[in-house]
Amino acid sequence: MQNIKKEQLILIIAFLLLAIFVSPLFILGEDAHIRVHDNLDSNLAWYKVLAISGQITGPLNGSISQIINGNLSRNAFGTEFSLIVWLYKLFPTMIAYALSQTITRVVAFIGMYLLLKKHFLYEKGWEIVNVGTALAFAFTPFWPSGMLSTLGMPLALWAFLNIRKGESLLRNYVALTLIPFYSSIVLGFFFFLSAMGILWLVDVIKGKGWNPRFILSIIYMTCVYFLVEYRLVYSFLFDHVPNSRDEYFHARLSFWHCIRLTFKNFIFGHHHVATIHTLVILPVMILAFFLIIVKKLWKQEKVFVSLFILNFALSAWYAFWFYKGWLPLTKMFHFMDTFNFARFHFLRPLIIYVLFALSLKILFKYGSFRKLILEGFVLLQIIVIVFFNEEILFRDKPSVKQFFAEEQFSEIKNYINLPLESYRVASIGLHPAIAQYNGFYTLDTYNNFYPLSYKYQFRKIIEKELAKNKTIRVYFDEWGGRCYMFSSELGKHYMFKKHTKKRVKNLELNTDVFKEMGGRFIFSAVPIDNAFDNNLTLEKVFESKSSAWKIYLYKAL
Repeated sequence: MQNIKKEQLILIIAFLLLAIFVSPLFILGEDAHIRVHDNLDSNLAWYKVLAISGQITGPLNGSISQIINGNLSRNAFGTEFSLIVWLYKLFPTMIAYALSQTITRVVAFIGMYLLLKKHFLYEKGWEIVNVGTALAFAFTPFWPSGMLSTLGMPLALWAFLNIRKGESLLRNYVALTLIPFYSSIVLGFFFFLSAMGILWLVDVIKGKGWNPRFILSIIYMTCVYFLVEYRLVYSFLFDHVPNSRDEYFHARLSFWHCIRLTFKNFIFGHHHVATIHTLVILPVMILAFFLIIVKKLWKQEKVFVSLFILNFALSAWYAFWFYKGWLPLTKMFHFMDTFNFARFHFLRPLIIYVLFALSLKILFKYGSFRKLILEGFVLLQIIVIVFFNEEILFRDKPSVKQFFAEEQFSEIKNYINLPLESYRVASIGLHPAIAQYNGFYTLDTYNNFYPLSYKYQFRKIIEKELAKNKTIRVYFDEWGGRCYMFSSELGKHYMFKKHTKKRVKNLELNTDVFKEMGGRFIFSAVPIDNAFDNNLTLEKVFESKSSAWKIYLYKAL
């Protein structure tokens, strides 16, 4: 009874800390500082564009007219069966963002707590470790638009392991049914479900039986994903129009570069699935592994050993996916270029935090560490990870309000004084997502899935700039997700704030092609000294106290 009360108290404290952790998003609103890369520069604008497009439930052959002259398929913005789409439809951007963060972190905490308590540290006395590890996991700076794609894995694993053991309670299937509505199969659960399939197969090979309930549950969740992600399934099976991903070439690294990348990923992780495990968790894991070696505990701690080896193997797999030795196979099997199989390493957050909890148990059991010290490691990890709260981590970046600069772009709209759909714009030194968020129709974009023909057409505008700079040429030609108005002088930089001294001195654009595509105006974050040579004229410079940018408005002559 005393243990139950203690656990309830710890859980209450954990939920209060979770509330405090996400509170800056609710309190600061648009003055909050959040991730720019693959967030403000893309996804948040996509949700806004989709919400006002009238195409949320649009047909499979529908398009988004506001972006790249309607060449962007509705299917590029994902399924309407994802809750996150409706959050941004029903609420202002920052309320939707705050709610999404809260939902994800709460589910991540509950999932990891249930998983550890039921399947790994189920003995009495581990309440603080279970709750603390789950809380640290929930605090990780995950990729926001990934939702539960990685942070939902502990809850799914809890349900699958329950079913694997013969449990047929409805709650397991409820979890497996709901997770696909707030996650992505290509951003996490394809790899997780593949791992579950391998686990089932290993059980069969070991003579544990066919366990039909387990394999059917895996098939069931896969089918739910196929129904939810029907747009993705349709595009993969039936849309044969060449797209930008057909020119994504990943196999380019040398063997020794891959070796270095293996250890870099193992030690530091990856920004899309950041685990913040380097300072506390990694030394604890290695110490536990050392104990197992010294005391020859391979059989007793086979779960830990298997997960430790798998953790390193996933880092190696991630690194060697970019090994140039794959080239012969990528030429034979094109899907190896268009689908990012390196993302098996997205399983690592789940594995690392389970290993952390198991490491503490091993140190207590075989290393004579007092529980108080082990609980101190958990507290230390929580303290470390708190400093990766977005408000702290991105405090030097523009706030949401400063980034999207709605007041400033409203002035630009009023100055141009034409219907937005009657002209097209592009940006230099500035993410096109900003113009898109403010309702402008853009020729440039950041999307991973758009027609290859459009990429070639847009390339004609910037071909002379690409010829002058190998970095941006390879970046555009061999990926092209950022279909930007690149300048050789600016390179791969597209966030020049209003106090920058940078200038573009020798820009060479094909303005004729720009105009043929409907382009009338260019929003530049820096002055263009030879604008007249590019048949551009400076109309006006726009500044605003609430904006991070100084916008030079150029008109094509």
